[in-house]
Amino acid sequence: MGRKRSSQKQPIRPARKKLKPKTENQENYIISMAEADVTFCSGPAGSGKTAVAVGMACEYILSNKVEKIVITRPVVESGRGIGFLPGTLTEKIHPYMVPTIEEIKLYLGIETYNSMRATNTIEICPLEYMRGRNFHNTFMILDEAQNATFEQIKMFLTRIGIGSKAVINGDLDQTDLRGEAFGGLRRCMSSLSNLKGVQICELTNEDIVRNGIISRILNRLK
Repeated sequence: MGRKRSSQKQPIRPARKKLKPKTENQENYIISMAEADVTFCSGPAGSGKTAVAVGMACEYILSNKVEKIVITRPVVESGRGIGFLPGTLTEKIHPYMVPTIEEIKLYLGIETYNSMRATNTIEICPLEYMRGRNFHNTFMILDEAQNATFEQIKMFLTRIGIGSKAVINGDLDQTDLRGEAFGGLRRCMSSLSNLKGVQICELTNEDIVRNGIISRILNRLK
């Protein structure tokens, strides 16, 4: 007698999200990341700054174009750094990175994401802890860069190693910085415009793909 087939159904794994531009500006953003060593992207919430950059990073890691993904962002709570927060470094940074982590899981699948996190192929690091390090063959993303100072962005750029790409994105209209720290992202974008190896991209309210109401709200609240 042959073996009985198991009646237990195998779990259905959701299909991985594919990187596909939804607007012309997003397509230009993808082209810029492919062609440049460093890409700056500004735009409002929901326009795809982070989602497209993360999607590109995942495409690169899956096709072995890079060996590592590093994602960072400035973390400041009530004007203080994360040092005062309880827990380990990972526990301190995790609440701030949840949206980005969820996006990576969509592109890679949960199993692949967990495996890459366990081997540090995907590293999530606070910007404040990147000083003194170098990242070779790495796709680097600085998210929420509107809350980074000029010196912090400059430090991030000097972490770029051989065979690496860097993407810096942020919403110029939603910075939490004040006083002398204000305007670091805008200053970097202005200073590095037309520099070989650097691309500057801009997404607008027309690129918001979450919900049409967001674009209408932002236009009214200008």
